[in-house]
Amino acid sequence: MKRSALLAALLLLAACSRTDPAAQYASAQKAFAAEDYAAARAQVLGALDGDGGNRDMMLLLARTQLKLGDGDGAQATLTRLEEGGLASAELSRMKAEAAILRGQPQAALTLLGRDNTADAWRLRAAAQNANGNSPAALDALRRGLAVDPRNYALVHDHARFLIAAQDYPAAGKAVETLRQLGPGRLDTLMMAGSLAAKLGQLAAAKQNFSAAADAFPARVEPLTALASLADMEGQIDAALQIVARAAKIAPNHPEVIDLTVLLASEKGDWETVRKTLVGQEATLDPRSANGMSYAEALLRLGHPEQARAMFAQALLLSPQNPYSRLMLAEAQLAVGDARTALRTVQPLSDSVLAGERALDLAVRAAKAANDPSAGALLARLQSPAFKASQQLANAGQAAMVRQDWPAVLAAFGQIPGHENDAEALRRMALAALRSGQADVALSYADRALDLAPRNADNLHMAALVRLESGRDRDQMLRLMKAASQLDPANRVIRADLARAMNAGG
Repeated sequence: MKRSALLAALLLLAACSRTDPAAQYASAQKAFAAEDYAAARAQVLGALDGDGGNRDMMLLLARTQLKLGDGDGAQATLTRLEEGGLASAELSRMKAEAAILRGQPQAALTLLGRDNTADAWRLRAAAQNANGNSPAALDALRRGLAVDPRNYALVHDHARFLIAAQDYPAAGKAVETLRQLGPGRLDTLMMAGSLAAKLGQLAAAKQNFSAAADAFPARVEPLTALASLADMEGQIDAALQIVARAAKIAPNHPEVIDLTVLLASEKGDWETVRKTLVGQEATLDPRSANGMSYAEALLRLGHPEQARAMFAQALLLSPQNPYSRLMLAEAQLAVGDARTALRTVQPLSDSVLAGERALDLAVRAAKAANDPSAGALLARLQSPAFKASQQLANAGQAAMVRQDWPAVLAAFGQIPGHENDAEALRRMALAALRSGQADVALSYADRALDLAPRNADNLHMAALVRLESGRDRDQMLRLMKAASQLDPANRVIRADLARAMNAGG
């Protein structure tokens, strides 16, 4: 064979072996429709290798990057499209979504301009949420629904907001709308499962998450949800097995990492916690679950000074968090500052709901500090009355998990001294409110607030009772705003503040 003929044959063979860009694009479209966005991205990138200037392919790539939360990648793709002469309202909305993902909510609001479509209002809500302005976010969601009450993505985001705000009746209506608009979609199944879990309907939650896992085997979200359910039911080993399945799909997915850390913490596997989070110290929020798990790992692995600094910051940012208070006291005791440890743990050990761990820590700190309270603390820890109170507190907590509100009231109401304990009263206020006893709930909530007026949770509960019973709007708003100011990162308080400010005057 002549050299020219051989070269032609080789070129023909190479051309035949090269994947057809149109075929890859079709595969990418199919994967996108099936909500397998990782596969869609891989396929459309392959298609663009053979047809780099194809506008439709680049638009699909940008949509896929947005679905995957890749704001930087989407921004780069959208810039290429703009440079290629594409300009449209949809492109501006996509750029706004990329800006939100990149932590630039104000830029997103500017890009949306006067766009009055339902999708634009949905993105405004996301931007306002990122700004921490929950009232404006809820207002945007409602404006969008007025434009198009059957916009699937908008209804989904509204349902998620309502669940965060614990407005479960309204969330249930939104989930029903999702079922009408997209009964088999991943977000429908996941939102229905999330609502069921919040309502204590764990069997229904598991059914929805399992259906999602079967229908979308390439997605990790149903698996991590199932793992969380297993963990809630105390089945840690089963949860670990499910997380391992999720890790095979996407080992670096945030939900996979979060659950890996949580389950390792529960098993006391502190080296796994450390290895999983090492290198993220600079970006960890100290009050987050991962932040506190990492701090505890440092404590358990012999670095108490570092742990003390992290727990101190966590408690400063969220002073009503009992776990950060308990762990800060543990770290203070570990570095030899027993007297400070005793002062730190005292709000927990003094409560009628004090757990054995908190009271034991108080005993150890008091002994180490040679404090005269050590004897009384030890006597209380060893007393039959303490064990009886513990049983009632555990029964009350279990009833809260399954949302058996009369049982919550019965259990906490039998604990001696509950009428002068803000934590017990706040839980009883919630139980009374959910039982339809608004006057009783208000009495409990206001008594808790009297006992601890600077506690964000107590302010929130006093406001919530007023909000949901439709009374004293001015006082309700004042209390809710005060709670939000004390704990601005609390998503439940932020969502309830939005509900309060958007409620009829």
